[in-house]
Amino acid sequence: MAKRKNNSVQKLIGFEKFTKYGIKTDRSEIAFFSVEPTNISVLSAANIETKIHHLMTLLSTIPDLEIIALDSCECFDGNKNYVKKRLEIEENEAIRKLLRSDYDFLDEIQTEMSSARQFMFAIRFRREKDEQIFNIINRVGKSVSEHGFSAIKMTKPEIKRMLALYFGTSMTGDEIPDIEGEECMEVTENV
Repeated sequence: MAKRKNNSVQKLIGFEKFTKYGIKTDRSEIAFFSVEPTNISVLSAANIETKIHHLMTLLSTIPDLEIIALDSCECFDGNKNYVKKRLEIEENEAIRKLLRSDYDFLDEIQTEMSSARQFMFAIRFRREKDEQIFNIINRVGKSVSEHGFSAIKMTKPEIKRMLALYFGTSMTGDEIPDIEGEECMEVTENV
C-alpha cells in the first residue's frame, strides 16, 4: 500500500500544493507570470530587434527568470495519427470517407489553433520566506514591465488551467477541481 501511494503523478512531478504565490514542488516554489504576446508579424525589423534586445536585457537583469511557451489548447497530433492508421487498414469505403472527413476536420482545427500560444515567465524560490517572495515577485513584475512586456502574476485557476493543458487532462483548459471527484459528491448538513 505504501509503495502505491508513492507512485502518484503528483509525486512523479514533485508537486506538493498551491501556495499564495504559485505552486510548491519538492524542490522549490514557483511563481508564474502570464505574458501578453506581441504579434511580431506586424512589426518592422527595427522594432523586432528592439523587442529582442529588451528580452535579452530582462534576462540578464533577472538571470533566474525562466520562459515557458505552451499551446493554449491541446494538440491533436495523437488523434490525427490514430485516424491516419485507421485509414490505412480500413476496407469499408463509407468508413474511409468518414475517417478522411475526421482527419481533415482535426487538421483544420489544429491549423486554426496553431497560433494560439501562451507565454509565461516563471521564477523559482528555494529558501526564501513569504515576505522575500512577495518583494521579489513585485520587483520581477516591475522589471518585466520596464522592459516593455505586459505580464500579470497568474492566479491559482490560471495555473491549474495551464497544468491541465500541459498534462493533457483538458482539451480546452476547463478548470480542474481541487479534489478529484468532488463534483460527484453530495454534501449534506448534519442536523
